[in-house]
Amino acid sequence: MKEQASALDALQRRLGHNFRDPALLALALTHPAAAEAEAEATGNNQRLEFLGDAILQAVLSHELYQLFPDDREGDLTTKRSLLVRGSSLAALARSLDLGPNLITSRRGSTPKPQPGEEEGTTSPATKAESIRHDPAQTDSANEDALEALIGAVFLDAGPTAARRVIHRLFGDLADRLRHLTSADNPKGRLQELVQPLHGNDALAYVVTATRGRPHDREFEIEVRLHGHTLGKGTGLSKKEAGEDAARRALERWSDEQTARAEIAALTAG
Repeated sequence: MKEQASALDALQRRLGHNFRDPALLALALTHPAAAEAEAEATGNNQRLEFLGDAILQAVLSHELYQLFPDDREGDLTTKRSLLVRGSSLAALARSLDLGPNLITSRRGSTPKPQPGEEEGTTSPATKAESIRHDPAQTDSANEDALEALIGAVFLDAGPTAARRVIHRLFGDLADRLRHLTSADNPKGRLQELVQPLHGNDALAYVVTATRGRPHDREFEIEVRLHGHTLGKGTGLSKKEAGEDAARRALERWSDEQTARAEIAALTAG
């Protein structure tokens, strides 16, 4: 019991909010797969998830509206979608270490021994299988719990507290969007860096090698700026190889300022 209380205290510190009503925290952490006895005692986090999702969308929409005054509705929607997609929220949830605190039907239970295993003992393979099927290990469970926590904070302390937690989780939205865009669309991100200085057509993706049989090809592509190679990539298609080349080009630079300075120095000649 002490360990659980200590873990929840640590979670609240990471979240940046101490719950006045601990029952709301417990409810936010209760997965729908929780054992019946646990679910009867606390319910599950689905209603809080519904509330938290709406609050998160509203707060981020407001922030993006202010941060990008020249963006059209579609551009703002695209940015918000990047921020709230499942993988993004699951990553934030894991940064809080939510998984070990989720209440599910499998948490605290011992995997059933397989044939040939003694009662009370489990092989590493059985333990691994149990973990693999543990709802708390899935992206969707972590994403849902994060939204439920935001809903719980809103009910516990109001909209200002919920907004503060969201700001703490997401940090600088412009920086986060740059990171997400680079990972999701490296060619687009590289184009954004190059276009203001060199125009729309300055980048060239050049196939430098093709290996393998016609039905099993591997392509090697270089992305070049005025003849200067920025990155080399490989892939099973030209699209994949081009994206890999752009990604490797972006990895050259530690930050946007360094990238723009180097790109500005590369002139046609």
